[in-house]
Amino acid sequence: MKIYMIRHGETDWNVKGRLQGQSDTELNENGIRLAKVTAKGMEKIPFDIAISSPLKRAFDTARIVLGDRKVPLLTDDRLMELSFGSWEGLGCRKENYEIPSDDFVKFYTDPLHFQPAPDGESIMQLCNRTREFYEELIANQEYQDKTVLIATHGCCMRALLRNVYQDKTDFWHGGVPLNCAVNIIEVTNGISVLLEEDKVYYGKEDCVDFYSVK
Repeated sequence: MKIYMIRHGETDWNVKGRLQGQSDTELNENGIRLAKVTAKGMEKIPFDIAISSPLKRAFDTARIVLGDRKVPLLTDDRLMELSFGSWEGLGCRKENYEIPSDDFVKFYTDPLHFQPAPDGESIMQLCNRTREFYEELIANQEYQDKTVLIATHGCCMRALLRNVYQDKTDFWHGGVPLNCAVNIIEVTNGISVLLEEDKVYYGKEDCVDFYSVK
């Protein structure tokens, strides 16, 4: 099995520094453009099946990447982003900070001990639901010789990759993946090997890190 795991394209909330979580935001014009550039770079990959978060920004990214290929595009709620609960939509940067917690920075600096909103989801809860999805996926006998596209979100992608990374204490592995970044995984007899990490198909001029801790 070969897995291409992609993060969604850019949204207005990415640009504005607002927590998205499970809010159903859409790709903006630049996000659609980045997805199309990525689709061009991935046009020769022989996908057999695609599975996406049901949130529009991920689903539409998968749809753009697949293009005219007659590939089943399924959804799975376990691929949704971390829920920030009542914090969703709030500014999370220094210049627009609105989150009612002084410890939100731990989301980036110490994510396994990040304290979510009372109605939100912890990183470990996210890791548990994504682990269940990933283990089901790689155990599925119908997919053993297939090429699979997974469309998801930045934090959710890192949680999924925790099933692949050898170092499970380093959650972010360098940071939040860029928009439309792709991780390529090969699975043989239940063993996952990361072939490429956070690959982008566009130029350096389009690489924007919205989430660095300043």
